Amino acid sequence: MSRAFTPKVITANDLLIGDVIYLTADDQWSRDHAAAELIEDEAHAQLRLLDAQRTKNAVGAYLADAKRGAHGPEPVHFREAFRTRGPSNYAHGKQVERAHV
Repeated sequence: MSRAFTPKVITANDLLIGDVIYLTADDQWSRDHAAAELIEDEAHAQLRLLDAQRTKNAVGAYLADAKRGAHGPEPVHFREAFRTRGPSNYAHGKQVERAHV
């Protein structure tokens, strides 16, 4: 028996700067997980993933479990929550930007 499909977002890494990015509903890449398209249909998720994998500026695109949140999709697993915070070796990228907010 197959498992029920759980909502997903499409995530990848930006080819030029390496940041984690998320595919939005309007086919843009965002560094903000909450801006990602929450996909709740398995067939649609597979089609969106195929499109994302053909994108030239993103590498390693895959489907990540997510849930509906008050401000957009939220990660379900620790790994994905960790990826939303940016690099872990020293403060740069998203970490620096959030420090100045």
